[in-house]
Parts: sequence; structure tokens; C-alpha cells
Amino acid sequence: MQTTYTVLERLGGGGQAEVFRGTAETVKGFKKAVAIKRVLPHLTSNPQFVTMFLDEARLSLFLQHMNVVQVFDISRAADGTYFLVMEYVDGVDLKALIAYHNEHQTRDLALALFIMVEASKGLHYAHTLDHPHTGKPLGIVHRDISPPNIMLSKNGEVKVVDFGLAKADSQVEITDEGVVKGKFSYLAPEATLGLEVDARADVFALGIITWEMLTGWRLFAADTPHKTVELVKAARIPSITALNPNVDQELEGIVRKALARDREQRFQTAADYGDALAHYLFARELKVTSRNVREAVREAKLAKERASDPKKSLIQALVTDEVNMMTSLVAEEMAAAQLHKVGDTTGETVNTTNWASDLLDE
Repeated sequence: MQTTYTVLERLGGGGQAEVFRGTAETVKGFKKAVAIKRVLPHLTSNPQFVTMFLDEARLSLFLQHMNVVQVFDISRAADGTYFLVMEYVDGVDLKALIAYHNEHQTRDLALALFIMVEASKGLHYAHTLDHPHTGKPLGIVHRDISPPNIMLSKNGEVKVVDFGLAKADSQVEITDEGVVKGKFSYLAPEATLGLEVDARADVFALGIITWEMLTGWRLFAADTPHKTVELVKAARIPSITALNPNVDQELEGIVRKALARDREQRFQTAADYGDALAHYLFARELKVTSRNVREAVREAKLAKERASDPKKSLIQALVTDEVNMMTSLVAEEMAAAQLHKVGDTTGETVNTTNWASDLLDE
């Protein structure tokens, strides 16, 4: 079944990509809301980035979990720009929620821990995912867990996004203007030393976010990327309790274990960290559910909409033209391998049912 995509509005962007809300429509008229992530053109001039991006994006097609944003397609426009077509999460990202709480000087301890528990579930699923045929671990590590990459839906769901871009971004030169600005604040110490990272680097990033949600401060932030890296490398963690008296020593100890400089001393899995936080909530009889997330998202979204500019940008119009000319890379590769017989797929994509298993067999 062929699918075409239409861009509706620009949602935001950063150093790697910009995101648009759109629709996917089949020839039978079925429409589905999607998010279309456009990788910024200057990144595609780096061959290592492109190769790694495509490898990781193919793996992300296979991720199917309630706490992970699902990727449906990888596409390419005529000018070589790459797109990811993914599940649209109607809500806000965690960065927006944190900003809203900081602006109103509110700290919801139970909500913060619940969001981290849910994010831990999605990460642990990805970390432990095996090849569907060989049974061997795929070794997926996100590498860029930060507030913008944790989405909160208006239905109270918590979803991790951007598994397909994080590793590829490590191939971008630090001198590229704007690309890595802010990224260093959520690195693990071992990454600053050039060591190979594993799932425990994502646990460290979750610890950073937890610390920041509980205190209202940035943990590792400096005037320059170099100074920020030095802070991460030292991994000195100020007392949470001193900044927020509502945080007791037990909770402080849990977060500090996630933030251990030596990864052997950390929680060894995201599931272990999530379980420790969940146990703390249960032991303290702190009731929090997706309903609490839903209410928080509603408040933050309303505040964001009041401050937004309703005018469409020129960039959105240009990207709309690119999307209309984009070609599904998945369709191209399956055609080349003679897995499916398809015609000209320009501006169209094919049924996504067997993409993950077909690609992982190659």
C-alpha cells in the first residue's frame, strides 16, 4: 500500500534536525498523524555521519515499545536531505515541562520520578533488544538522552525519541557551528575520555535529568563546550537536599548512584535505576500515574501555545517541497534486493509491515 506525506507545520528544531507535524495518507484515503524529522542539510556532507545515521535509523525501525517513539520510514529528498517519518506525539517534550516548572518555581517530586521510571522502561527495552533471527544482542545505546529527547503526550505517555540520530551525531566535528552546542551537558564521564559507551552512559544521563528536575538547576553547564566537558569529566555532584529540602537522603543516594563517575559503581541497567525510583515512590506512598503526566502536559502545552508565533515560516514552505519529492530509502533497498517489486517510489513509500525484519536480514 503506497503512502504519501504532507507537511502541516514546523514544531521546532535543534543542531541536528528540525521537526514538522504532518500526515501520512494511503491510496485508500486513510490518514495518520506523523512527525517528519528533517536532518539538517549541512550534516549530509559528512559521509561518516550519513553511513552511521542510516545504520542506526534502520535499527530504530525495529523498536516497538510503549515508551519509545516508533519510526515508520527513512526517506531522502532529491537534494540529498534525509527525513525520518515517525510517530507523532501530541504533547510537549520534557525540556518544555522543566522550563514551565522552573518559571513557576514548582517542584513535583513524584511526577519527576515517575517520568524517569517510564523513560527507564523504554531505554532498557532498547538496550536489551536482540536480533529477531540470530538472538544476538543488537547493542543499542541512545547516547543522547536529554530533556528534548523525552516526549510527554497529552494522554500521559512518556516516550524516548531519536535513537536514529545520536550515534551519527558523534561523527560531527565540534567546530560545526551550533551542532553540538548543549549536547555535552548530558554526556557520561567515560564519553569525555573517548571510551566506548554502553547502556550505563544512558543511565548517567537519566541521573542528570533527575538531578535537574529535583533542583531546578543545570548540573553541568558552562560558558563553553570545553568547560562543560571538564565539568562532566570531574563529575562532582552538588547535594540535592541542600538545594531542595524535600529530597531526603535515601532519594539523594539513589540519584547519586546513577551519577557515579565510575560506571562500575552505577546502576548497571536502566531497569535497575527505574526499579529503585519506583520502590522509593511505593515506600513513601507517593501516588502518581499517567493522569498526573497528562495534567502537567496540558498546563505546559497551554503556556507554550500562548507564547508561540502562529505565522508559518519560509523554511516550512521549502521543506514541504522537499517532502513532496522525497523517496523512501527502505523501498529502494528492498527493490534492489528484489525483495519486493515496486515501481517509481518518488514521493511515495511502501507498506511498512516487514521493513524491520527485511533490513535486519541484510
